[in-house]
Amino acid sequence: VVRRRLLQRYEHQPFISCLAGFYSCRWKRYQRRKTEPGKCCCKTRECVFFPLLVGAFCFSLVFLYMWGEAKNDYNNFDWYNYGNLGFWFLWSLVLLIVAAILFTYITLLLVLAMCLLAEGQQLYLHWSHKIGTFLVLGFSITALFVLSVLWGDQWKTVRLSFQITAPYLHIGAITIMVLLSWPMALHAIRADKKVVQVIIVGPYLAILLFLFLIPLGMYSPCIREMGTLGPKPALIGHRGAPMLAPENTEMSFQKTIEHGGDGLETDVTISYDGVPFLMHDSTLRRTTNIKEVYPNDTAQNAALFSWDTLQELNAGTWFLKDKPFSCMGSLSRADQNQAMNQSIYKLSNFLRLADSQNKLVIFDLYRPPEKHPYRNSWINRTLEVILNESGIRPHLVLWLENDMRSFVQSVAPGFQQTMGSKAPVEDLLMDNIVKLNLAYTEMSSEDIRAYAKVNITTNFYVVNEPWLFSLAWCSGAHSVTTNAVHTLKNLSQPLFLMTPQQYNIMWILTDLTSALLISLIFAL
Repeated sequence: VVRRRLLQRYEHQPFISCLAGFYSCRWKRYQRRKTEPGKCCCKTRECVFFPLLVGAFCFSLVFLYMWGEAKNDYNNFDWYNYGNLGFWFLWSLVLLIVAAILFTYITLLLVLAMCLLAEGQQLYLHWSHKIGTFLVLGFSITALFVLSVLWGDQWKTVRLSFQITAPYLHIGAITIMVLLSWPMALHAIRADKKVVQVIIVGPYLAILLFLFLIPLGMYSPCIREMGTLGPKPALIGHRGAPMLAPENTEMSFQKTIEHGGDGLETDVTISYDGVPFLMHDSTLRRTTNIKEVYPNDTAQNAALFSWDTLQELNAGTWFLKDKPFSCMGSLSRADQNQAMNQSIYKLSNFLRLADSQNKLVIFDLYRPPEKHPYRNSWINRTLEVILNESGIRPHLVLWLENDMRSFVQSVAPGFQQTMGSKAPVEDLLMDNIVKLNLAYTEMSSEDIRAYAKVNITTNFYVVNEPWLFSLAWCSGAHSVTTNAVHTLKNLSQPLFLMTPQQYNIMWILTDLTSALLISLIFAL
């Protein structure tokens, strides 16, 4: 009898030992406590801390999903940090890696906890993991708060992403509920009080019912009848092809043309002596070597330099040094040499290139600063270059600047008048607007259809990710401005596209299969 008791006491349990060891750092069996299913799974202090573990998982999941879907705008995030820190670094990629590591860590802890509960073991989270849980929870909440304050539009991106990812998120959530049904059933069925059973099973069934019915409220323009998908949106290169060449340079626009782009987008500034040139930033610090040539003028407005001075600067070496996009591929030796020899591009040369290739052009026109000679004649000077110096055909110009629009229409009636914000249809028609140029966060299939009825097309910027381009395609967008012409050009159809019948079958089969499995688990 004694021998049998000793064998039972020291029976090896390698699986439970590993679970308890990683979760509680209690590798020895005598350090662990077993609890009967339905009884309290841990001491009071641990019962209080377990919801914190679940909360850390939820917040880290939300942040990881949000930041993962924000990939379309990583370049904007890095550019914002560059403006505040003064040097370029891929902070967006670092943040994504940190978010993934923290989520993986907290998920492993939660999986270990659920496995220990399924094995009837009391929970005791080691103090080091408690500190780690607080760190994950604090980091996730802080990151979400800071991004919401500084970059609140990103939540609009998250809402748009649900129109693509919701069906797959639904299947994933149902799968998790099926996996959780085993420990739930084990503790609920063996509970000695009805109240305990209700406390365990009630919230679980409520969440499960919510997940079963949530597809009723889901909408996606990519769930549509066969044959109703519109044509693929045209691709307008944002500052050319900035993933393949230095932005706003001749090489960048040539790359857009090589990869089949339908239009070219840029930013126009006027030099001190009246030469319009292409530059996005207010200073020359990020995209030229002015720090080496004129180190005392790095903070000076780009419009305060003469054209002769601007011609002395190199506009390509920074691209090879800073690598502005995390998803940039390696350049060939010829492309590297070409990039290193790029200079600031004149507007007139840009327009001639677009005209020779029959490409649409759209640009943001920046008004010069105070005391600039062309402060009050900037639009007139730009029109002179377009109409008299470049020779571009007027119908290729999408005129975006809203100031002096009536005057522009009188001297250049062939321009395609473009508005940068939504407005009532009546107002747009009164101003002869034929195209809207909108941020992608304002994407709405209903608005696109309403504008299309009066022959007003819609362009969205900046659309880089295939899922977002797919959504724009399904929504009926006429064109998108993108940094990734070379990748989006290869999409032959939206990434997510199915008929309502196909989606209903997928939804019903998922719910029925999961309900059957959960019922069998509770029955057994």
